[in-house]
Amino acid sequence: MFDTYMTIVGNVVDAPRMRLTKSGHAVTNFRVASTSRRFDTEHQRYVDNCTLYVNITCWRATAENVAFSVHKGQPVLVTGRFYSREYELNETKRISYELEASAVGHDLTRGTSEFRKVIRPSVTVNVEIDDDGIPADRSDHWLDLAEQGMPLEVPAAEIGTDERELASVS
Repeated sequence: MFDTYMTIVGNVVDAPRMRLTKSGHAVTNFRVASTSRRFDTEHQRYVDNCTLYVNITCWRATAENVAFSVHKGQPVLVTGRFYSREYELNETKRISYELEASAVGHDLTRGTSEFRKVIRPSVTVNVEIDDDGIPADRSDHWLDLAEQGMPLEVPAAEIGTDERELASVS
């Protein structure tokens, strides 16, 4: 129905683990603990409240960058699609809160960080160029189909009624 987006600020609980899916896409998983704080008026100081643990999933380039840049114990900000997942463990139903990250970064209110742009190799394709400097067209063999007895047009009788009506609309 509707996706819920959330930003969590907290500490990385365990080392990010990167793996490749069967289709070759990188995926990195780690957990973040976010502890809220409240002011205790009796003792005149801030104290820790409850802690929220969220499983983070990163895909593709984000997964690769997180695996190399984020480490256990570091303060981070993560934003993305928030959802819960039910599962069973030892015949007990449990709920896991998860966030599919669209962005991950270090929390710069608690330290410094340095950004390095990743330069990924580009794909180049060699294309033949004709005398005019235009890429050579290697599709001429398709134009020879009529000479080989292949029909370039389908007779109207071979087109079904519905298709003929659609084909005649301009």
